[in-house]
Amino acid sequence: MVHFYGLLTLQREPVPLKSISVSVSIYEFVADVSATLNYENAEKVPLEAVFLFPMDEDSAVYSFEALVDGKKIVAELQDKMKARTNYEKAISQGHQAFLLEEDSSSRDVFSCNVGNLQPGSKAAVTLKYVQELPLETDGALRFVLPAVLNPRYQFSGSSKDSCLNVKTPIVPVEDLPYTLSMVATIDSKHGIEKVQSNCPLSPTEYLGEDKTSAQVSLAAGHKFDRDVELLIYYSEVHTPSVVLEMGMPKMKPGRLMGDPSAMVSFYPNIPEDQPSNTCGEFVFLMDRSGSMQSPMSSQDTSQLRIQAAKETLILLLKSLPMGCYFNIYGFGSSYEAYFPKSVEYTQQTMEEALGRVKLMQADLGGTEILAPLENIYRGPSIPGHPLQLFVFTDGEVTDTFSVIKEVRINRQKHRCFSFGIGEGASTSLIKGIARASGGTSEFITGKDRMQSKALRTLKRSLQAVVEDVSLSWHLPPGLSAKMLSPEQTVIFRGQRLIIYAQLTGRMPAAETTGKVCLKYTLQGKTFEDKATFPLQPKPDVNFTIHRLAAKSLLQTKDMGLRETPASDKKDALNLSLESGVISSFTAFIAINKELNKPVQGPLAHRDIPRPMLLGASTPLKIRCQSGFRKALPSDRPPSVSQPIRRVMCCEAVSFQVDNYSLCGLINHKDQHSPGFGENHLVQLIYHQNANGSWDLNEDLAKVLGVSLEEIVAAHPAELVDSSGWATILAVIWLHGNGKDLKCEWELLERKAMAWMRVHAGSTMPLVVKAAITFLKSSVDPAIFAF
Repeated sequence: MVHFYGLLTLQREPVPLKSISVSVSIYEFVADVSATLNYENAEKVPLEAVFLFPMDEDSAVYSFEALVDGKKIVAELQDKMKARTNYEKAISQGHQAFLLEEDSSSRDVFSCNVGNLQPGSKAAVTLKYVQELPLETDGALRFVLPAVLNPRYQFSGSSKDSCLNVKTPIVPVEDLPYTLSMVATIDSKHGIEKVQSNCPLSPTEYLGEDKTSAQVSLAAGHKFDRDVELLIYYSEVHTPSVVLEMGMPKMKPGRLMGDPSAMVSFYPNIPEDQPSNTCGEFVFLMDRSGSMQSPMSSQDTSQLRIQAAKETLILLLKSLPMGCYFNIYGFGSSYEAYFPKSVEYTQQTMEEALGRVKLMQADLGGTEILAPLENIYRGPSIPGHPLQLFVFTDGEVTDTFSVIKEVRINRQKHRCFSFGIGEGASTSLIKGIARASGGTSEFITGKDRMQSKALRTLKRSLQAVVEDVSLSWHLPPGLSAKMLSPEQTVIFRGQRLIIYAQLTGRMPAAETTGKVCLKYTLQGKTFEDKATFPLQPKPDVNFTIHRLAAKSLLQTKDMGLRETPASDKKDALNLSLESGVISSFTAFIAINKELNKPVQGPLAHRDIPRPMLLGASTPLKIRCQSGFRKALPSDRPPSVSQPIRRVMCCEAVSFQVDNYSLCGLINHKDQHSPGFGENHLVQLIYHQNANGSWDLNEDLAKVLGVSLEEIVAAHPAELVDSSGWATILAVIWLHGNGKDLKCEWELLERKAMAWMRVHAGSTMPLVVKAAITFLKSSVDPAIFAF
């Protein structure tokens, strides 16, 4: 079952979205997207509709136009309040009007009002945007065409004018009344190795022998029931690069859009560092709202989000270094802390936390993250242990700007690492809180494992601090660079940096080059990355680099319609209007004055059912009329039917039952529930002690697949005690049987190795040899680095 786009008539006959056509042009690390949505009013009365669609928070929307019955209407970017007034005025005068704006509570959701759509009329609405493409750990560039727009929980104090209250009907996938087509053209001077997707694609078509240009498209018959994801692999993705773009010819020099803009991409080769033994206060903030009971994705075998969260917390707890401090919070409509304040990481506190984790359920109602954040920030700092905050949420929250503001206020006392769980997680929330605190963000969708991404991030948080980060430009006389991106103060291993700058002054003659240099210090050593580039800006009719630079600058000034400081509002408004990139303070409006047919009475109202959420038995009705109301919490039914006027929503969510649950793997340490043996890796990890060792007992024997008597008989007691013998066996088993998931157990293995070196000392080589012989393993003894 999925949500679909469209209105319902009083007879429950949809006014359908006929088709969606998307054209994507990807050049190196940037995507330029044009999306056209085709609608038709098949009724006998004029309509006003709103359709909602998700958008990545980093997207810069720069164009909006409508084609109505063959007439093209190009929208103008205006002050949002002015645009809304002009829209209502146009509708009241019988004109056709179109309004596109960001939601007031989250910049990753847009609403498009289509006003006075006459009977029999066809409307094609096209919007264009550009965005940076994030780099995955395996070197893939990731492009996502968002489809899923989750119902966002709204608490009592949230905005009343948010469009996120809009609900859509539910129909089977085979009854969806629209089609989706998408064509993506990819260009890279580095060469394109392959393109993968979570959806069926046509075979990749290379447009040249050198494989620097390729084209792919969605296979025929695709339904928009999930986010469409492309993974693009270049041959040399880590090479530093600079793209220089010409400014607008009609714009005066000295303005952002009038001067050339540069996009600099660095992938610093930061040496890997061993984690510190005592490195911080780790607070894990886990979403326990009702929506966490949903599957991770629409796949049949997908884990439930809450189950993946449990397994992830086990891995995190087992991987923490001895001597650090930690706490776990669960949040929903309310929140719960495992400990009144963060506690030292010991065997006792770890076991107590694990006991709470095994009982954790998605039972805390809605999604209110602000209150637990405030509680965490109010707590006293622990000297020598900087706060590292890990936030896990499916992002179904609407007070996004308030949350980001709170994180930003406290950015000097912590770093926030955020994880968006499942399709439809708010990119505005997840990316915003990480950016505000100098952390990193991850999104876990499709076949992604929450466990792998969380452990990789924990490893990052344990890195030594990179210091003295600086960027310098070497340009000809008379030319200078003005930074548009925020000053970079934090760099993590495996992280790509994208920086924007405005070049001012006189551009030199042809064949002149410039150079940009990134420097940083790590543990007293200075490192440097350089990129040389030609100083001949290239033209681009869409001014892609300029739009992205404006978006980067807006993200530092635009904190939402209500949260932005007064001193920044004017700058954000002016920057948005100059660059043509939409913001919290602006909206696109287009008016067709040629229609000029007086509206006889109010535009048609529609009754629509509320989306059926997990656990719901029947859809609920909601009336439609003027204005927006708060969305009803996804975890409890509405008390009354709410009138709303116009509804057309772009959503696709599927709910399926998980066939295999790992929750059974985290019962009491001395018990085994059904299915426990199906994942020996999780079982082994669960039984590791806080100091990194394992005990010699039946639990270990079951994982190793031998009897406890055999292990005891093979134990070289003259060389090491029983715990040392058990620990060596466990580490060898990990390397022999869990290689594909090494990123998940690497940190806890390091703890085990450190414990063994202290515990076994000079006898360790002999113990390892005996263990490999006993297990009949082919593992190389060199992994123990004697």
